[in-house]
Amino acid sequence: MIGRLSGVIAEKTPPQVLIDVAGVGYEVDVPMSTFFNLGPLGERAVLLTHLTVREDAHQLFGFLTHEERATFRQLIKISGVGPRMALGLLSGLSVSELAQAVSRQEAGRLTKVPGIGKKTAERLLLELKGKLGPDLALPAAVANDAQADILQALVALGYSEKDAAAALKALPPDVGVSEGIKLALKKLS
Repeated sequence: MIGRLSGVIAEKTPPQVLIDVAGVGYEVDVPMSTFFNLGPLGERAVLLTHLTVREDAHQLFGFLTHEERATFRQLIKISGVGPRMALGLLSGLSVSELAQAVSRQEAGRLTKVPGIGKKTAERLLLELKGKLGPDLALPAAVANDAQADILQALVALGYSEKDAAAALKALPPDVGVSEGIKLALKKLS
């Protein structure tokens, strides 16, 4: 399996990019979030990839982050969700927005993505519940960006989301990120 490509961007035509790797051009389908974050033509790019082999085609899908690729792989495991629909979801919603919609069971957010109807959205919510990872969906205790940053920092330091959210609740609501992290670490130790 091709797991990663590192090369020069030769062409960009949404939703596909052509990556020249040592003289071999790889056509890679990417979500729009990845497409817009890639540099201009001629610039080097590194994409994490997923290869889908079908009877009639080999398709290569590329992502800038591990989270996007992992979410893509979770999506295509769901009955009725193919690679195109998974790319559409990742183009319409960021990974954290999708995780948040799943944790809050918000079918309306998913139906705003082209190609996702009410039944598909409900199936996605049911199938993805608890599978997108605790660090992707922010708990209800998070009231602002500073608190979200504090929570993510605590999870990155190895604390469970449950413990981090409990420490977050004990903080003053208007605390800054660096001060909040210090206070939360004191609370957790």
